[in-house]
This record gives sequence, C-alpha cells and structure tokens, in this order.
Amino acid sequence: MLQSHDPASSRRAFLKGALVVGSAIVIPGCAQRVAQVGHVPAPLPPVAAPLPAQVAARPTAPLGIRPELFRRALASLDQHRGTLAKHDRLAIADFAASSSTPRFHLVDLVDGSSTSLLVAHGSGSDPAHTGWLQRFSNDDGSNASCEGAFLASDYYVGKHGRSQRLIGLDPTNNNALSRAIVVHGAWYSNQDMLATHGKLGRSQGCFAVGETALQTVFDALGEGRMIYAAKV
Repeated sequence: MLQSHDPASSRRAFLKGALVVGSAIVIPGCAQRVAQVGHVPAPLPPVAAPLPAQVAARPTAPLGIRPELFRRALASLDQHRGTLAKHDRLAIADFAASSSTPRFHLVDLVDGSSTSLLVAHGSGSDPAHTGWLQRFSNDDGSNASCEGAFLASDYYVGKHGRSQRLIGLDPTNNNALSRAIVVHGAWYSNQDMLATHGKLGRSQGCFAVGETALQTVFDALGEGRMIYAAKV
C-alpha cells in the first residue's frame, strides 16, 4: 500500500520535529547560561582599616614606671598636645614613691628608653619630713609641690644656679610660674643624702634634682616638652 504524502502535513511535521529537536538543543544551553550569569563569587574578606598612628604606636610603660601613672601621663600629653612644641619625650614625677627612690622618670617615647633620677618634693607637702609627699597645693606661699602637667619653658640663672621655668597647664598647678616652681639642682637632692639621712631634703615646691643630674634633665627635656607630676 502506498502511503499518501501531504506536503503541507509533511511541512508541519517537519517544523514540529525541528522545534522539538531545537528545543532539546537550545534549552540546555540557556540553562547553562542562566547558571553562569546567576553565579555570584564569594565576597573577599574585609580589610581592616589601619589604626591611627597615635593609637598604633601607643607605647607601653617602661620598666620602673607604674602602668597607671604612665597612662595618665600619656592622656595628659594628648590633652595638652596643642600647647606643647615637642611630644617625643617627657618627664614623670611619681610622688606616690618615697624621696629615697629614683622617682623622676625621663622617658623617650620614640625608642621606649627611660632614665630615673632622685627628686625632692616641697616642705609644705611633707611638714614632718617623713620622706613621703602627703599633700599637694597650688597656693602661693604653701611651699608645697603641685600636681598636673607642666610646660618646660626657658632657662635662667637664679639663686640655685641654672634653672628652668615651668608653666602649669592644669587648674591644680596654674600658679606654678608666679610661685617660681622650677627645675633646679640642689645639694639636698644628691645621692649621698640617702646614706646619711635615708631620704632627700625638701624644696619649696620645686623639682629639685641632684647637682650632677641637672644637665641630664635639661638635655632630656629641653624647651617645649612636658613634666607630669602625680600621686597615683
């Protein structure tokens, strides 16, 4: 039996078959492209922002300086940064220690080194001369040491020889300049006082260091740096 051949039907069948075959080819390809477009790469881990130089380079307390006192001194340095010409070194007077102890610390904040020297406190801060500071005062005529941050100012020659003026930067010591609270050398702050008396003599509120130690202090401080005095 001969099969009849309808050209129109054949054409429709051909197109239908082509569509089916084409669908079998095109659809997987589209699915592959969709999968590629829809793929989102894993995000890169976040990069931490660099710390400010002031925080990143925050020094630790040198050996012999109590950490809490050192932290307070650095906080004061930050507070008065705009007034100070130089921030690379500072001096810290630890008046919680006895006068028989090297308690005047000259600190290099760049390399972390420090030098500790003897320093006297005021007679008004220790009326019984125990060797321990009992109180601070900012009052004129008190002969007492005062606490806070001081700007190391200019040099002059006075009754104690070469000395350095100090400017008080806090309400607790803002009379320092008018009271003539200065850095100077004194015989009663020399090392040999400890052998004979077990403590230093007393100043009138000044930072009196040993006569042979004075130049060391001047070389470390210069003008424009800070002294911080506290009893913590």
